[in-house]
Amino acid sequence: MKFKIVAFLMACTIVFTGCGSNAADKNEPAAVTTNDGKEAAATDDTWEPIVNSYRQFTIEQADTFIIETEKFVTAVKAGDVEKAKQLYAPTRMYYERIEPIADALGDLDPNIDARENDVEEKDWRGFHRIEQALWEKNSTAGMDDYADRLLEDVKLLRALMETVEVEPGLLVTGAVELLNEVSSSKVVGEEERYSHTDLYDFVANVEGASKIHELLKDKLNEKDAALNEQIAKGFADLEQALSAYKTGDGYVSYLELKEEDTKKLSRLIDALAEPLSQMGIILEA
Repeated sequence: MKFKIVAFLMACTIVFTGCGSNAADKNEPAAVTTNDGKEAAATDDTWEPIVNSYRQFTIEQADTFIIETEKFVTAVKAGDVEKAKQLYAPTRMYYERIEPIADALGDLDPNIDARENDVEEKDWRGFHRIEQALWEKNSTAGMDDYADRLLEDVKLLRALMETVEVEPGLLVTGAVELLNEVSSSKVVGEEERYSHTDLYDFVANVEGASKIHELLKDKLNEKDAALNEQIAKGFADLEQALSAYKTGDGYVSYLELKEEDTKKLSRLIDALAEPLSQMGIILEA
């Protein structure tokens, strides 16, 4: 355990001192372009409170993510299968809301969130590795090391977030990427293939994208009030539809959705995705 702690601190030190020295480094956010293909440059001072608010939001989510992951890991290591199952999906929501940040940090996203066959078997770890054991085998046997590594990766994510330069382009593309996550895996039930808790991830991705729009809506309204209104309506319609699947503090199993349910959700996602993809106009000079 002592070795793991030292390794963790060394990793943080390396990243804190090295971040920014190489623009091509995978820990650096990718350059973002506007609809016209021009590099997004935010020299307007009004962007500062917006990006600071987003940074604060993601940090708060990450701090709670650590706390909830610790509870989940404790249950896994104690062999408490039912408790671990109860904590699994709600814990993941904190991560799903802030995936744009995780995606900017190299291998952390696959380490935490890779599904089976997304990576080589020897490299597969994180939530979905434990998910498979909990639901397919109804056991936590052999999961102690994976649980420990998961908590280390989650803590490392929080530490490395201090090194990410949050720029306006990260917010704009982040909202679109979160919705793409929904359309590519959540709405078809592929993300949580063992637990079928996809709706938790679905909702969290939408909440993360909605938060970004909330922060950007005043700027967008200045550029295109009609587009801003269309995006707001798209989020409201999608959130209303998702509320039908709530049960207690959570959501029903994805297996309970009928074909007409998934078709309706897909239509709502498509109706929101197109105007949301145009939000890059706020980066244009």
